[in-house]
Amino acid sequence: MRITLTSVFVDDQRAALAFYTELLGFTVKHDVPLGDDYWLTVVAPEDPDGVELLLEPSGHPAVKPYRDALVEDGIPLLVLSVDDLEAEHARLVESGVVFTQPPTDIGTAVLAVLDDTCGNLVQLVQPKPEAFAAQ
Repeated sequence: MRITLTSVFVDDQRAALAFYTELLGFTVKHDVPLGDDYWLTVVAPEDPDGVELLLEPSGHPAVKPYRDALVEDGIPLLVLSVDDLEAEHARLVESGVVFTQPPTDIGTAVLAVLDDTCGNLVQLVQPKPEAFAAQ
């Protein structure tokens, strides 16, 4: 068993597509019209056959209170790994991305949290392999 698809609820699929591709650097895997919405997935460019992220419409009535509670408590809905968090943070800030938590060293990793402009907080994490080497 393996994960092939996961989703993040977004307020506007086209705005989310722009954010996740133009700012975060993902590439489109599927963009299929389904009535008023789309089956819209993105992937990491270095792994085009890897895990897909579905930019899912947030129209279900349970989504808004769920996401609002997460944002209010500062809990990211999505975690993305990066190789160099300081560089990604600088690049994204320069592009206008708003961070709710700057890069923070937590011992086993460095992490930061950004607002994806689509209703979610997204955590970027750079694991420290040396933190797990002794275990």
